[in-house]
Amino acid sequence: MTGPQIIQVLDQTIDWYRTLGIQQQAATEPSDLLILYDNRQTANQVIALAFDIARANAEILAKQPENTAAGDAQGASQTLAQLQDKFAAQGLKVQAELESDQRELKAAKSKGALQAKISELQGELDLINARKSLLTTLSTFTNQSGSSGFSAGALKAQIDAMAVTLPASTNAAAAPGTAYAGGPPAGSTPANGATSAGASAAAAPGSLDALAGSSGILAARFGLWDLGANVVRLSEKITTIDLVDRRTQDLQATFAKIRTPLIDQLKALSARGDTLATQADNADSKTLNQVRDQLDTLSAQFKQYSALLIPLSKQGVLLDQFRRNIGNWRDAVKSQYRNALETLGVRCGVLAVLLAIVFAAAELWRRAVVRYVQDARRRYQLLLVRRIALWFLVLVIIGFAFASELGSIVTFAGLITAGLAVAMQSVLVSIVGYFFLIGKYGIRIGDRVQIGEVTGEVIEVGLVRLYLMELGGHGALPPTGRVVAFANSIVFSVSSGLFKQLHGVNLVWHEIVITLPEGVDVLEAKKRLTTAVNDASKDYHEEIVRQSQEIQRTTVSDSGGDVQPRVQLNYSATGVEAHIRYPVHSQHAAEIDERVSLELSKVQRALAPTAAVAHPP
Repeated sequence: MTGPQIIQVLDQTIDWYRTLGIQQQAATEPSDLLILYDNRQTANQVIALAFDIARANAEILAKQPENTAAGDAQGASQTLAQLQDKFAAQGLKVQAELESDQRELKAAKSKGALQAKISELQGELDLINARKSLLTTLSTFTNQSGSSGFSAGALKAQIDAMAVTLPASTNAAAAPGTAYAGGPPAGSTPANGATSAGASAAAAPGSLDALAGSSGILAARFGLWDLGANVVRLSEKITTIDLVDRRTQDLQATFAKIRTPLIDQLKALSARGDTLATQADNADSKTLNQVRDQLDTLSAQFKQYSALLIPLSKQGVLLDQFRRNIGNWRDAVKSQYRNALETLGVRCGVLAVLLAIVFAAAELWRRAVVRYVQDARRRYQLLLVRRIALWFLVLVIIGFAFASELGSIVTFAGLITAGLAVAMQSVLVSIVGYFFLIGKYGIRIGDRVQIGEVTGEVIEVGLVRLYLMELGGHGALPPTGRVVAFANSIVFSVSSGLFKQLHGVNLVWHEIVITLPEGVDVLEAKKRLTTAVNDASKDYHEEIVRQSQEIQRTTVSDSGGDVQPRVQLNYSATGVEAHIRYPVHSQHAAEIDERVSLELSKVQRALAPTAAVAHPP
């Protein structure tokens, strides 16, 4: 190999060696660390052999004559050498002449001419020395680079500099003083090394399969999120292993390309040696001397090429072992990948079946409610409970499916619940109040209710809020057009309170107080007043009786059975007061009050024109 080829091969080998860092990042299982350890030992030997090959090749280049392809560089070097010899001869000649003149100067009587000549010779000698110095510098620059830009010394220095860039664990093996070209490092033998690597490789598949199976069992305890992440991680690991294998294969191809012509050269040298040995059998003494010289040359070349072939052959074996380890690792990771995919598929299938069962049960619930529950209000309540229960179960199932451990989801749910309870206390109380509002004695749309001082008709019952259409005159007048919103938590409020009638019942009692004049027959007056009230409300009597029966049926009580008007007489400081109480339908309360007032006015005029009528506020 030429100098640039040596550097290129070393670059590729060092780049391949650094894939150990990628393997270390991918090694996450105990079985991975076993393979990584074997690969690291093999890679250390490969990188040391690569530097041995480079240095041996550099020695061969140093002993070879300059390549004829050097061209101009070689010619320039020869010209500089000739000029150096020429100037050296001139310098010696001038120096000798200068010393002769200096000796004559000591004995001469007339020294002027000799001194001038000596001065001229000294200047000539200085010029020759300056030229020699320039040629020496130029010759140094020329000798530092060969035909390819590399001299043997520069190539060795660059090889040593590249060895320094390796990690500390490989510097000792790659250093010039400890490099081994004929065998492994001291303290180990190739046989032992191969046996160790082979034994670990042979033991690796079984242990890897066992670890893969155990990891699959452990993975079954993880949630879907962890299982999916594990599948992605194993897929990336397989990709990394394939990348390392391709880099190793490329390095193998590079060294095989170097080894093939080397083997051919050794075969040619062996054939040439056999030919010379045959020629020596019938040669004379002069020819034998020539044959001996050629055999010595062939022997030296054979040793040089053998110094390259031996580490190249070892590298081939080591790289084969490295690829076998990588193959075992790939098989183990693929087994883990298949197990992880199967586990993930089973868990997804179980999740899908559970969700299908929940949705099927919810659909059966809906159909049963629609078919067997006739009451619209009760149907709405059951369907609402169904919807809440459905999505609650779906969230619980999905949460357990994606959770890694039961303890983690319980802790997470506890923290979330505590945070929601503090941050959304009013909202949660309103949601709970919603279920009280829709209970047996709850409210429905269209019911008239009283909350504090507000009387209105229910227009919407939301999960958090209740909306009323305000009615004027305490419910006796038409709607005011204002919508009043109350939080459902009003059912837990003691101060304001919520007043409503039973569903389908709009029965209320009104009262009128009349002061009877003196001298009036109170029994006759009571009889007339009772008749007047009955006559005024007779058109609504049937509806009032029906609502009274609805109260009895709903509350299982006899308290609402008597809906006849009542007239009670009370004595006071001003005279006899008649308290008249009568039931009215709330939607027709104003009309009934007007009729009762007209009838009572007639009775009042009949009893005494001055009788006063008092209405409660």
